[in-house]
Amino acid sequence: MKKVSLLFVLLLTVYAQQGCKQLANLTKFHINYNTHVTIKKTLGIDLPITVLTPNITTNSSSEFAAKNTHKNLIDFINLSELDMTITSPQSSTFDFLKNIEISISANGLPDKKIAWLDNIPKTGLKHIVLDVSTDDLKEYIKQDSFVLKTKTTTRELISHDTDIAIHCNFFVDAKILGL
Repeated sequence: MKKVSLLFVLLLTVYAQQGCKQLANLTKFHINYNTHVTIKKTLGIDLPITVLTPNITTNSSSEFAAKNTHKNLIDFINLSELDMTITSPQSSTFDFLKNIEISISANGLPDKKIAWLDNIPKTGLKHIVLDVSTDDLKEYIKQDSFVLKTKTTTRELISHDTDIAIHCNFFVDAKILGL
Protein backbone atom coordinates (compact mmCIF):
# COMPACT_ATOMS: atom_id res chain seq x y z
CA MET A 1 0.00 0.00 0.00
CA LYS A 2 2.88 2.36 0.81
CA LYS A 3 4.33 1.79 -2.68
CA VAL A 4 1.00 2.67 -4.33
CA SER A 5 0.66 5.82 -2.19
CA LEU A 6 4.24 6.84 -2.93
CA LEU A 7 3.73 6.25 -6.65
CA PHE A 8 0.49 8.27 -6.55
CA VAL A 9 2.22 11.19 -4.79
CA LEU A 10 5.10 11.05 -7.26
CA LEU A 11 2.75 11.06 -10.27
CA LEU A 12 0.71 13.91 -8.77
CA THR A 13 3.89 15.94 -8.22
CA VAL A 14 5.06 15.40 -11.80
CA TYR A 15 1.61 16.32 -13.15
CA ALA A 16 1.49 19.49 -11.02
CA GLN A 17 4.94 20.57 -12.20
CA GLN A 18 3.97 20.05 -15.84
CA GLY A 19 0.77 22.03 -15.28
CA CYS A 20 2.73 24.93 -13.78
CA LYS A 21 5.13 24.90 -16.71
CA GLN A 22 2.23 24.94 -19.18
CA LEU A 23 0.58 27.77 -17.27
CA ALA A 24 3.87 29.72 -17.26
CA ASN A 25 4.12 29.27 -21.03
CA LEU A 26 0.68 30.90 -21.43
CA THR A 27 2.21 34.11 -20.13
CA LYS A 28 4.92 34.17 -22.80
CA PHE A 29 4.32 35.27 -26.38
CA HIS A 30 5.86 37.13 -29.31
CA ILE A 31 4.91 40.40 -31.02
CA ASN A 32 6.15 41.15 -34.54
CA TYR A 33 6.64 44.56 -36.11
CA ASN A 34 7.60 45.34 -39.68
CA THR A 35 8.89 48.60 -41.09
CA HIS A 36 11.20 49.85 -43.77
CA VAL A 37 14.07 52.22 -44.29
CA THR A 38 15.64 53.77 -47.37
CA ILE A 39 19.39 54.28 -47.48
CA LYS A 40 20.01 57.13 -49.87
CA LYS A 41 22.79 57.07 -52.42
CA THR A 42 26.01 58.24 -50.80
CA LEU A 43 28.74 60.72 -51.55
CA GLY A 44 31.43 59.07 -49.46
CA ILE A 45 32.84 55.93 -47.92
CA ASP A 46 33.23 55.20 -44.19
CA LEU A 47 30.83 58.01 -43.35
CA PRO A 48 28.22 57.23 -40.71
CA ILE A 49 24.68 57.73 -42.04
CA THR A 50 21.68 57.82 -39.71
CA VAL A 51 18.22 57.09 -41.10
CA LEU A 52 14.93 57.01 -39.16
CA THR A 53 12.12 54.59 -39.83
CA PRO A 54 8.56 55.90 -39.89
CA ASN A 55 6.80 55.77 -36.51
CA ILE A 56 5.88 52.19 -35.70
CA THR A 57 2.48 52.00 -34.05
CA THR A 58 2.64 49.36 -31.34
CA ASN A 59 -1.06 48.59 -30.79
CA SER A 60 0.32 47.17 -27.55
CA SER A 61 -2.95 47.47 -25.63
CA SER A 62 -4.79 45.32 -28.17
CA GLU A 63 -1.83 42.93 -28.52
CA PHE A 64 -1.77 42.43 -24.75
CA ALA A 65 -5.57 42.13 -24.51
CA ALA A 66 -5.51 39.39 -27.16
CA LYS A 67 -3.23 37.44 -24.81
CA ASN A 68 -5.44 38.14 -21.76
CA THR A 69 -3.00 40.54 -20.16
CA HIS A 70 -2.49 44.29 -19.77
CA LYS A 71 0.54 46.55 -20.12
CA ASN A 72 0.70 46.97 -16.33
CA LEU A 73 1.19 43.19 -16.02
CA ILE A 74 4.18 42.97 -18.36
CA ASP A 75 7.26 41.60 -16.61
CA PHE A 76 9.76 41.76 -19.45
CA ILE A 77 10.06 42.44 -23.19
CA ASN A 78 13.19 41.94 -25.22
CA LEU A 79 14.11 41.80 -28.87
CA SER A 80 14.54 38.18 -29.85
CA GLU A 81 15.32 38.76 -33.53
CA LEU A 82 15.81 41.58 -36.01
CA ASP A 83 16.42 40.83 -39.66
CA MET A 84 16.68 43.00 -42.75
CA THR A 85 15.95 42.25 -46.41
CA ILE A 86 16.72 44.44 -49.41
CA THR A 87 13.51 45.02 -51.36
CA SER A 88 14.82 47.29 -54.14
CA PRO A 89 16.59 47.59 -56.40
CA GLN A 90 16.50 43.88 -57.18
CA SER A 91 20.21 43.77 -58.02
CA SER A 92 21.30 45.37 -54.73
CA THR A 93 23.02 43.44 -51.91
CA PHE A 94 24.36 44.35 -48.48
CA ASP A 95 27.92 44.41 -49.89
CA PHE A 96 27.94 48.21 -49.67
CA LEU A 97 27.54 48.12 -45.87
CA LYS A 98 30.43 47.75 -43.48
CA ASN A 99 28.47 48.06 -40.21
CA ILE A 100 24.91 48.68 -39.11
CA GLU A 101 23.44 49.62 -35.73
CA ILE A 102 19.77 49.94 -34.79
CA SER A 103 18.51 51.98 -31.82
CA ILE A 104 14.98 52.26 -30.51
CA SER A 105 13.46 55.52 -29.30
CA ALA A 106 10.07 56.44 -27.92
CA ASN A 107 8.43 59.50 -26.43
CA GLY A 108 10.21 60.50 -23.22
CA LEU A 109 12.70 57.61 -23.31
CA PRO A 110 16.39 57.69 -24.24
CA ASP A 111 17.70 56.06 -27.40
CA LYS A 112 18.77 52.46 -26.73
CA LYS A 113 20.96 50.31 -28.99
CA ILE A 114 19.07 47.08 -29.67
CA ALA A 115 20.70 45.45 -32.71
CA TRP A 116 23.92 45.59 -34.70
CA LEU A 117 26.09 43.78 -37.19
CA ASP A 118 29.76 44.60 -37.65
CA ASN A 119 31.98 43.61 -40.55
CA ILE A 120 29.10 42.57 -42.78
CA PRO A 121 30.51 40.01 -45.21
CA LYS A 122 30.84 41.08 -48.81
CA THR A 123 29.25 37.93 -50.22
CA GLY A 124 26.17 39.14 -52.07
CA LEU A 125 23.71 38.84 -49.17
CA LYS A 126 20.19 40.25 -49.68
CA HIS A 127 19.07 39.21 -46.18
CA ILE A 128 20.92 39.66 -42.87
CA VAL A 129 20.14 38.81 -39.26
CA LEU A 130 21.55 41.24 -36.71
CA ASP A 131 22.95 40.54 -33.25
CA VAL A 132 20.45 41.71 -30.62
CA SER A 133 20.56 43.13 -27.12
CA THR A 134 18.98 41.29 -24.20
CA ASP A 135 17.90 44.56 -22.55
CA ASP A 136 14.36 44.94 -21.20
CA LEU A 137 12.40 47.05 -23.70
CA LYS A 138 8.96 46.96 -22.09
CA GLU A 139 8.79 50.74 -21.58
CA TYR A 140 9.37 51.28 -25.33
CA ILE A 141 6.85 48.68 -26.51
CA LYS A 142 4.21 49.85 -24.01
CA GLN A 143 4.25 53.26 -25.73
CA ASP A 144 1.78 54.08 -28.52
CA SER A 145 4.63 54.12 -31.03
CA PHE A 146 8.39 53.90 -31.36
CA VAL A 147 11.02 54.73 -33.96
CA LEU A 148 14.03 52.73 -35.06
CA LYS A 149 17.17 54.70 -35.85
CA THR A 150 19.44 53.00 -38.33
CA LYS A 151 23.08 54.05 -38.30
CA THR A 152 25.18 52.63 -41.11
CA THR A 153 28.78 52.87 -42.24
CA THR A 154 29.33 52.16 -45.92
CA ARG A 155 32.36 50.47 -47.46
CA GLU A 156 31.66 51.64 -51.00
CA LEU A 157 29.78 54.35 -52.87
CA ILE A 158 26.08 53.76 -53.43
CA SER A 159 24.82 55.02 -56.78
CA HIS A 160 21.12 54.43 -56.01
CA ASP A 161 18.68 54.50 -53.11
CA THR A 162 18.33 51.12 -51.38
CA ASP A 163 15.01 50.10 -49.78
CA ILE A 164 15.25 47.69 -46.86
CA ALA A 165 12.47 45.85 -45.03
CA ILE A 166 13.02 45.44 -41.28
CA HIS A 167 11.35 42.67 -39.29
CA CYS A 168 11.46 42.75 -35.47
CA ASN A 169 10.35 39.92 -33.20
CA PHE A 170 9.87 40.85 -29.54
CA PHE A 171 9.53 38.27 -26.77
CA VAL A 172 7.00 39.21 -24.04
CA ASP A 173 6.75 37.69 -20.59
CA ALA A 174 3.59 38.83 -18.80
CA LYS A 175 1.12 37.90 -16.13
CA ILE A 176 -2.29 36.67 -17.25
CA LEU A 177 -5.27 38.61 -15.89
CA GLY A 178 -6.62 36.94 -12.78
CA LEU A 179 -3.58 34.71 -12.19
